[in-house]
Amino acid sequence: MVKAVGHPQKGPGRPMETASIILAAGRGSRMEGYDGNKTLLPLCPEKSPWAGTRPILVEIISNLPPGPKAVVVHYRKEDVIEATRHLGIAFCDQPRLDGTGGALLAARPFLESVECENVIITMGDVPLVRDETYRRLLEPLENRNLVVLGFRPQSRKQYGVLEIESGRVKRIIEWKYLKGLPEDRRDALRICNAGIYAARRKDILAYLPTLEARPHRVEKTVAGRPRQLKEFFITDLVEYMNEDGRDVGCLLAEDETEVMGVDDFSSLERARRTYRARRL
Repeated sequence: MVKAVGHPQKGPGRPMETASIILAAGRGSRMEGYDGNKTLLPLCPEKSPWAGTRPILVEIISNLPPGPKAVVVHYRKEDVIEATRHLGIAFCDQPRLDGTGGALLAARPFLESVECENVIITMGDVPLVRDETYRRLLEPLENRNLVVLGFRPQSRKQYGVLEIESGRVKRIIEWKYLKGLPEDRRDALRICNAGIYAARRKDILAYLPTLEARPHRVEKTVAGRPRQLKEFFITDLVEYMNEDGRDVGCLLAEDETEVMGVDDFSSLERARRTYRARRL
């Protein structure tokens, strides 16, 4: 399901536009007591913690650069569409939750339908990323094929870390594999992956077939039984591009709070406090 929205790209007095993809398909099972899509949680609560104004997803969309936008949907997709249809965006259905790469594959028809040179890919639960950060993320694309938004957390636990050599990101190492590295090398890896990327649109489209052809086999419990499932990860694009001599760069976010994902009620409360403080 893709409802593509036409946007003129270039013309007299018109700046070049950027395509944006927001991943909002997951449920957010750690948000206890809430059974909706967490990207619709309000930053300005009113009658209850779950009701109010300024949904997370709407805030993210408003901070992205001008240009066509698509939201990847799955869980409670009707609610997501209803809450954002007035914004003139496209919706891409991810048939099954098979990783961030699966979400990107679901957005392929949208990427093929627009003419923008560059694209931003961002998560649907990071409402505090500033508009200027998204704009800065695009600037290195004059010389790079892909740019990863990184940050320096107080604790690297559960984050993927960026392996950087001579200013180029060589790969993203997930936390569970980091402990297998020699201690000195592990300690040197201090920049983590925010899960937000900018890339040349033609490069993303060129590497989607490779991403689709090389799934990971992940064991998960489904209906009480262990099963091996296929999953795809956007982070693999870093290695694929490096294998072909492409240039992958990194931009550092202002601070850890800016790229904080809203995963549970505690992080939701922190995001709301920061959002209120910014508006004062």
